[in-house]
Amino acid sequence: MIDNHSGASATPLIDNGRITVDLAALAANWQRLAGLMAEGAACGAAVKADCYGLGDAPCLQALWAAGCRTYFVATPQEGAAVRRHLPDATVYILNGLYPGAAGFYAANGLRPCLGSPDEIADWRNAGAPLPAALHVDTGISRLGLTAEEASALAASLADGSPLELSLIMSHLACADAPGDRMNQAQLARFRALADLFPGVPRSLANSAGIFLGPDFHFELARPGIALYGGQASAMEESRLDPVVTLEVRILQVHTLPKGAPIGYGATFTAPRDMRVAMVAAGYADGFLRAAGSTDSKAGAEAWLAGHRLPALGRVSMDMSAFDISDVPEDIAVRGAFVELFGRNVSVDETASRAGTIGYELLTSLGHRFAHRYVGAPSDGGERP
Repeated sequence: MIDNHSGASATPLIDNGRITVDLAALAANWQRLAGLMAEGAACGAAVKADCYGLGDAPCLQALWAAGCRTYFVATPQEGAAVRRHLPDATVYILNGLYPGAAGFYAANGLRPCLGSPDEIADWRNAGAPLPAALHVDTGISRLGLTAEEASALAASLADGSPLELSLIMSHLACADAPGDRMNQAQLARFRALADLFPGVPRSLANSAGIFLGPDFHFELARPGIALYGGQASAMEESRLDPVVTLEVRILQVHTLPKGAPIGYGATFTAPRDMRVAMVAAGYADGFLRAAGSTDSKAGAEAWLAGHRLPALGRVSMDMSAFDISDVPEDIAVRGAFVELFGRNVSVDETASRAGTIGYELLTSLGHRFAHRYVGAPSDGGERP
């Protein structure tokens, strides 16, 4: 087990809370996704945003040990961090080539996902020694070459203009909705554009795209949220092992009399005498303000000793209130840990109660929690 604290003097006795990352579950999720791939298709990993907020070094090592060799990040700085931890990895930069940064990419062994004629020109002019990915837009309308630009590039390559492509990729807009017609439309567009570059490996599927079936797998998939235990799509089979558990300390326990309000705005009024736990997590910690409740709207729920704990009133910057009326008094005590999400309340449920998605919740977690890594090879595979 590895414990990381935000300050040199921090100890478990004074942590606001703890984020437990199950590295064995992370590795198992990658291996399960890799096992779903069509014959001849490989499975990479999206590890941007510090491995979705979980901490890059332990997660990268776990993924490498599981067999992952290709990684996708957003920025060149993230790519350089992956390179430091995994010197032999293949690393793609999804945001493309930053202006004037070709030398940095080359020095760190990074492959840009080239998505515009300007990026392609800069990469060629820099004489960079590395191959690159070609990003084509098939309908999400964010980054990527248009069909016309891709056709012009294919013609220039046929004329001998230098550009070494190691991958052609696009991104699905609606893969989390398996029945959406846009999935098949994007698949058809991607096949047509990829055919302009024969022999170049192809990548279309994100986490949800993998569950759309082998037609979407091509030569390489790049799952993200499913690796970290988030449900990638409406398909139940996309729910893999939970990886992250967030537990926070109870600061105080008190009685809220019937008819009394609680929290900013007095949005919730006690319908009966209630016992309340004030816990050390608020929107400054990534526990979103919208996760609170009102008299007419239920909020998120926490978990303690087999009991669901409804949120009471608004989430504030540094604390939140939960109903512990049904929890034995000797368990719901000052200093005890309450699970905000994890094995008992999924990150997707908590996010949904706040009107968002698991991605945002994970990547919003603040720095006031200790990080605890379990399941690493060095600790014999301990699980929480």
